Amino acid sequence: MASPKPVLATMRFNHFKVFTGNANPALAAEICYELGCQLGAARVREFSDGEVHLQIQENVRGCDVFVVQPTCTPVDRHLMELLLMMDALKRASAERITAVLPYYGYARQDRKDRPRMPISARVVASLLERAGANRILALDLHAAQIQGFFDVPVDHLFGMPVMIDYFDEMRGEGLTVVSPDAGGVERARAFAKRLDAPLAIIDKRRTEVNVAEVMHIIGEVEGQHCLIVDDLIDTAGTLVKATEALLKQGAASVRACATHAVLSGPAVERIENSEIQEVIVTNSIPLRGAADNCRRIKQLSVAPMLAKAIQSIHEDGSVSTLFV
Repeated sequence: MASPKPVLATMRFNHFKVFTGNANPALAAEICYELGCQLGAARVREFSDGEVHLQIQENVRGCDVFVVQPTCTPVDRHLMELLLMMDALKRASAERITAVLPYYGYARQDRKDRPRMPISARVVASLLERAGANRILALDLHAAQIQGFFDVPVDHLFGMPVMIDYFDEMRGEGLTVVSPDAGGVERARAFAKRLDAPLAIIDKRRTEVNVAEVMHIIGEVEGQHCLIVDDLIDTAGTLVKATEALLKQGAASVRACATHAVLSGPAVERIENSEIQEVIVTNSIPLRGAADNCRRIKQLSVAPMLAKAIQSIHEDGSVSTLFV
């Protein structure tokens, strides 16, 4: 008697589908290409007063659904699209909904550092769960402890493997990895370990939101090719000041890499006018306007990594191999 065919984990669902809003449709399409599937049909438009109008345009009953939506600029608009899409999927009887967040907005507001302030990252976590998220797949959260704000499983990936592949050719060429602040030391240390490079730390003081002053540099950077490692670049003020401080201390050159290219306000202009050689980012957030044409900014794709994670989650496999 022939042995019975194994029952695949995917049989728990009719099949899986991937949907997206308007935040980064190019990334969602690339993820679908890697997975060999079609992007789910959904209509997302806007009423004249700014309200989001959304409709899922195909059957999702019993499906394992992944919603790819970074909550990037405009943050509140894209967050609302994500919440409404998950609510629509839940009401359409999707079996499981995973919110895929290449960029988690409000992540920098993860604690009360002054009186009478909200913990905004916790509020967003509650909204995502209440809207219908059964699972979260996030990329480079600003603070790893944000995972604890959720009561559903969270898979937390890092952009470091994509960056390591790009900078691997600099290994052993007088490279020093630099953390732009004390909070990013763990991230920079992991990067330095993978590249067999020494670590330096910039001691900075944040005087107010989006304003920081460089105090001094801990570590030897003279004659070294410095690589500043961060999770995101917002106004680029810290990045430019760090570049100036490193060059003043005798660094041979300065490059930077960050997973999330927020690039708000004067960020692109500051980068263009600085002495930094190049800034490497991922496509977790789409480059728009001047950022897309900036000669110093280069974008790497995280779509293959996110596609592997989605496939592993769908097949009830391990995602841990993608954590580092």
